[in-house]
Amino acid sequence: MPSYKSVHAAGLDLSAAPEDGKARTLQPGDIAVVPCGFQMALEPGYEAQVRPRSGLASKHGITLPNSPGTIDADYRGEVMVPLINLGREPFTVEAGMRIAQMIIAPVAHARLEAVTELDDTERGTGGFGSTGL
Repeated sequence: MPSYKSVHAAGLDLSAAPEDGKARTLQPGDIAVVPCGFQMALEPGYEAQVRPRSGLASKHGITLPNSPGTIDADYRGEVMVPLINLGREPFTVEAGMRIAQMIIAPVAHARLEAVTELDDTERGTGGFGSTGL
C-alpha cells in the first residue's frame, strides 16, 4: 500500500510490485512501466498526480517520462508507473523499491467558450522566456 513516510510528507510513496517479483534493469534510455500492485477508487473531483522521487532522479537519473502523470477518479485498473533511465549507468528496480510519489489533489473543471478575439495583456503573445530570466 502507498504510504506517507513522514508526518508532513505531501506525497504517498509508491513501490514497485512486479507480478513475477523479479527485479528489472533499465539500461540508459530505457522506459519501463512498473506495476505497483494495487488498485484504488478516488472520490469524484480528485485526481492522483504521480511524480518522480527526487533521490532517484538526482542520484541515478530515474524519472517519469510524463511527469506529473495523472490518474483520473474513474480509473479502476492497477496503478503503474512509467520510469525512464536518463542516467549514464544501468539501474535495477527491485520489488518493494520506492519508485515514485503520489499526490491526491482536487480537480477544477473549466467552462470553455469559443471567442473570436482575446483581451490584451502586458505580456501579449510573448512565449518562452519573454518575461526574462
